[in-house]
Formats: sequence, structure tokens, C-alpha cells
Amino acid sequence: MPPLNKFKRFDVRDLIRRGTEPFPEIWKRVSGLNAGEGLIVVAPFLPSPLIEKLSSEGFASKVERGQSSDWVVYFWREAV
Repeated sequence: MPPLNKFKRFDVRDLIRRGTEPFPEIWKRVSGLNAGEGLIVVAPFLPSPLIEKLSSEGFASKVERGQSSDWVVYFWREAV
């Protein structure tokens, strides 16, 4: 996993509360990542389909339980 200073944070909780699908924004952000960079996604639930989709696209991930029952998922491309 890259150092935390190589990660950008994206909190999708407000988008989900408003009924907006966050995947297009997440995809835009992760598709622009270089090797050794990552994206932190904060969600109100464990985004299992997102983790599976990004894994199939070559992203590694790490999941943590956040504060107030939120989930924090780190996505990154392994350095080559």
C-alpha cells in the first residue's frame, strides 16, 4: 500500500444521501491514478460491489471500519 500522503480522499456519504450514484465520480478519480497513488472512499456502508469491480480492474484495496459506523476503503494500483 502506498504511503497515506499519496492518497486522495473522496467522501461519498452526501452523494448517497441525496440519491446520487457515486460510481461515475469514483471511476473518474481512480482511473486517473498512477502506480503508487490511491483513493480513499468513505461510505455509509461496506461498498462490496465497488470493491469487486475495482479489483477486477486491477486495483488493490484495504477496508477499515470508520467512525460512526461508516466504512473507509483504500484503493490503489500497485507500483510496478
